[in-house]
Amino acid sequence: RGGKAYNTGAPINYVAGLGRGATGFTTRSDIGPARAADSETNLSESNFDKFSGYSESLAQDLPYDEDDEAADAVWSEVDAKMDERRRTRREEKLKESLDKFRSVRPKLQHQFGDLKRELALVSRDEWENLPEPGEHRKSRAMERRAEQRFTATPDTLLEKARMEAEVHTALDDKQMVHGGMETVLPGSGGTSSVVPLTDLKAIGQARNSVLSVKLDQMSDSVSGQTVVDPKGYLTDLNSVKVSTEAEIGDIKKARLLLKSVTQTNPGHGPGWIAAARLEEVAGKLVAARGVMRDGCRACPGNEDVWLEAARLQTPENAKAVLAEAIKKIPTSVKVWLQAASLETNLAMRRRVLRKALEIVPNSVKLWQAAIDLEPPEDARLMLGRAVECVPHAVDMWLALARLETYGNARKVLNKARETIPTEPQIWITAARLEEANDNLEVVDKIIEKAIKSLALHSVTLEREAWLAEAEACEKGGAPRTGQAIVKEALGMGIEPEDRKRVWMEDAESFVARGCPECGRAVFAVALSVFPTKKSVWIRAARHEKTHGTAQSLDAVLRRAVSYCPHAQVLWLMGAKEKWMSGDVEGARAILNEAFRANPDSEQVWLAAQKLESENDQPDRARKLLERARERAGTERVWMKSVTLERDLGDLDGALRLLAPALKAHPRFWKLHLIKAQVETRAGRTDAARETLGRAMKLVPECVPIWLAAAALEERQGAVSKARSLLEVARLKNVASPAVWLEAVRLERRVGNRKAAATLMAKALQQCKSAGALWAEAIAMEQRAQQKSKSSDALKACDNDSHVITAVSRLFWRDRKEEKARSWCNRAVTLDPDLGDAWGNYYAFELQHGTPEQQEEVLRRCVAADPHHGEEWCRVSKDDERCLGWSCDRILRQVAVNMALGKLPREALDKMAAAHHGAAAAQNGLASQAGSNGHNGPVAQGEANGHDGTGEQDGLSGV
Repeated sequence: RGGKAYNTGAPINYVAGLGRGATGFTTRSDIGPARAADSETNLSESNFDKFSGYSESLAQDLPYDEDDEAADAVWSEVDAKMDERRRTRREEKLKESLDKFRSVRPKLQHQFGDLKRELALVSRDEWENLPEPGEHRKSRAMERRAEQRFTATPDTLLEKARMEAEVHTALDDKQMVHGGMETVLPGSGGTSSVVPLTDLKAIGQARNSVLSVKLDQMSDSVSGQTVVDPKGYLTDLNSVKVSTEAEIGDIKKARLLLKSVTQTNPGHGPGWIAAARLEEVAGKLVAARGVMRDGCRACPGNEDVWLEAARLQTPENAKAVLAEAIKKIPTSVKVWLQAASLETNLAMRRRVLRKALEIVPNSVKLWQAAIDLEPPEDARLMLGRAVECVPHAVDMWLALARLETYGNARKVLNKARETIPTEPQIWITAARLEEANDNLEVVDKIIEKAIKSLALHSVTLEREAWLAEAEACEKGGAPRTGQAIVKEALGMGIEPEDRKRVWMEDAESFVARGCPECGRAVFAVALSVFPTKKSVWIRAARHEKTHGTAQSLDAVLRRAVSYCPHAQVLWLMGAKEKWMSGDVEGARAILNEAFRANPDSEQVWLAAQKLESENDQPDRARKLLERARERAGTERVWMKSVTLERDLGDLDGALRLLAPALKAHPRFWKLHLIKAQVETRAGRTDAARETLGRAMKLVPECVPIWLAAAALEERQGAVSKARSLLEVARLKNVASPAVWLEAVRLERRVGNRKAAATLMAKALQQCKSAGALWAEAIAMEQRAQQKSKSSDALKACDNDSHVITAVSRLFWRDRKEEKARSWCNRAVTLDPDLGDAWGNYYAFELQHGTPEQQEEVLRRCVAADPHHGEEWCRVSKDDERCLGWSCDRILRQVAVNMALGKLPREALDKMAAAHHGAAAAQNGLASQAGSNGHNGPVAQGEANGHDGTGEQDGLSGV
């Protein structure tokens, strides 16, 4: 040990004797000769380096060792981490500053965006009547100057015109001598001239005649049809190879080069092949064959040369070439396979391959090619011989095992394991064989033994490779083998602190790739390691609910509550599954056990109350809620107690419960709303107004209270008071889209479109990413401007379900069914909890879809179980008509309400117009009745459509 320690080097920065107080010293020989200091230091920017600083720095001569490198790496990581932490803040600040700058100095394209969109409304007549830019110039002086400008006509043009128009009545003397066959040229001294040919039409006709004559010459004299293919002549021209002088020169140079190669090194096969292919490219196939003939003589042992020579020959000649090649190189597998492929007769091909196996019995490719041509029985016999000749071929062993019976297959695989102990596929095939014969207990043992055996033979497969094999087993019909592989390989290479996260990701990936059994195996391993983790049990229960049976889900939940008795959600999941399956007594039993484990749990009490209420047991529900108020008097318990009495019709009992409830929880806004609703239903409008007034003082930040108060005033005919309440609500809650939306709708309901448009513009400035406001803005626009408004909405919030739903309704209205369906699907995918999106989707399918598509939407909605949405809440929380409705029934009613033209935000303008028409008629009748002695204000109140009861809409949707 001592010698080993002395032979090692000293650690970094070690100084001998430093521990006992000795200090090192430096001599002149250590530091070298003295150097003169620089007279002047250059500290300019050009002399600065980001890494080493100034070149004349004090530390420039010190060595850059490993410690400096490690320190630089650490500080670089620190700088990168700090930069990453500040990136979001820096980007937000940059965006904020840019938005602020653009608000002060916007771009021209933003300033004139609305004007550009209005250009779409300009008609063609208006566009044609736009004045030209030139008409606005001061062009009178230009026109005056243009009138005074002129150019004199040249004498030659006048002379030419005179000569062309001149008519001669006598022949020239020269024409008389030559019989009129010569014509005196103009200007040649004769007395006659001719009119030059300027008729372009005649020239065109002559050209067409010449072309037709040429085409007629190409016609067949017998049939009268042309021999030119009108459709394929371009293809024929492309197939003609035109060699340019440059290409010919390149071919000659390459030919000389390759000739030099073959002459200097005749035993080099690629040189002969290249020379033959050059001749083939040049179109000289005979020369190429001659080159390969010489190459075969020069390289008789090169199989590539023989194969190239056979390729250039016809099939019959190729057989002769390959026969000669087999004589020269009988052990060439490629030559034998090529010779077999040339045989068209199956028997001759088998004969060739069997002959090849006699000469080359250890070729896997030859055995595979020969076995593929044999029937199953002969193939089994040949495989038995093949595994003897090539025992290292795993595919041969596996193929032989598949063709054998169960007993023989086990023997084959055992022998294969002995021969090739390092191949995992043999073990996996053995496990699949046992699973196929229902020996499920043996499967786990085989996989476990496989892992150990492969480790003994130093075969280590990566974790991902084992999981891929498990996925392949499940997809191949062997799920138990896949589960066994997952159980053995899931923990490979995973740190203990990362196991839960990685395993949950593995389970999700298995399910996403269509392997639920492997996902179940992952959950089984995770639960065995983390039996007290509630989140793992919840995911496993959801997996069983989606991919398992009711019995497997019940078993998982029972195990879950035994390990996590205080996890209330697990008890509630078990009770709900029992209730949904129709076993009410089983659900009560589970809830009783949950009471014993969690005596003060609000969720368990409310679940038990809901179970009794839904099964028409109001007395038991009352007793449960009474005990719940004593044991756990929370806000929700009091609220459920009041709503139970309200739903049963006992309004006085509900009001009696509301007094202590509000005393215990004065800031719980839902209790105030329920009290106002009950008082409104009992006809006590003033009391409801006082209740909402107290609530607005107690919880001014609660938006639903302000909306309910405004709705109450609007139903009573006090539109101005409702408007003022909404204004105060906007001051209290500036960034609340619901308040802005209700204010806009109030103005639309009373027919004040300009005020509604102004409010909407302000609302979109305050709440730029509110999808509900953008959807309302799209509905408010005229039909021609709705597309541009929807484009602006998508830019502001492209992933908001309200906007996506509004756009889908535009496509629906325009009868673009495929686009509408895709946008409806996108809306429900982005927010599955939005019931309005599901109602819109189902309404569309009811009109344009098939029964299968309608059922699919209904099934997906029931699985998603939505709880939000304006129309959805209006239907589901209508305790007078829709109390206790199931999800599918609520969806059908919402779909009826959301049909085209029936959605409130789309029909508000029509409703307002009808309302004002009716009001005008009623005002006329009221004035007539007033003259007959009737009370005017009463008639005016009736004209506004209010009867004083204040029922429906505003508070019933809370």
